[in-house]
Amino acid sequence: MVNRNDQKAKSHYLFPGTIFAHRQPHLVTTVLGSCVAVCIWHPQAQVGGINHYLLPLWNGEGLPTPKYGNIAITRLVEKVRSLAGDGELIAKVFGGASMWVRSDRAISVGERNVELAFDLLAEQKIKIVSQDVWGELGRKIIFDTGTGKVLLRRNQGVANRTALKTKPRS
Repeated sequence: MVNRNDQKAKSHYLFPGTIFAHRQPHLVTTVLGSCVAVCIWHPQAQVGGINHYLLPLWNGEGLPTPKYGNIAITRLVEKVRSLAGDGELIAKVFGGASMWVRSDRAISVGERNVELAFDLLAEQKIKIVSQDVWGELGRKIIFDTGTGKVLLRRNQGVANRTALKTKPRS
């Protein structure tokens, strides 16, 4: 990925429960299963940021960390706006896979994570211009904070969809 003004982008690995935004171009890599990453980009300033959250809502107990979607999205938007100033923001949303089969037909944490992103971005009037969400397999993404582009690779292989049945040892 080539950045504005031919600047060489620095690499950064984004761990779960964190956010990253910077004025200088970075290639930010993260790996997602049921977690969700929201990429926010300011096209006029060419500044972007990304989060990686594990659970949809902070319940008010403990610290309000970015491992919760409502905290991670709010803080990311604030950070990008502080770096880029006023203007239109756009978003890309990734992840939310259903990694395990549920027998109770309850909505999976991945589905709830994605729905939260859609709801909060709509509340803040941030247009989602791209998404790759849900499904059964995880993803690896690389977000270029200087161009707003995302490289996506869906994980291949056999998904662990059911528990293995094993014979008890005698």
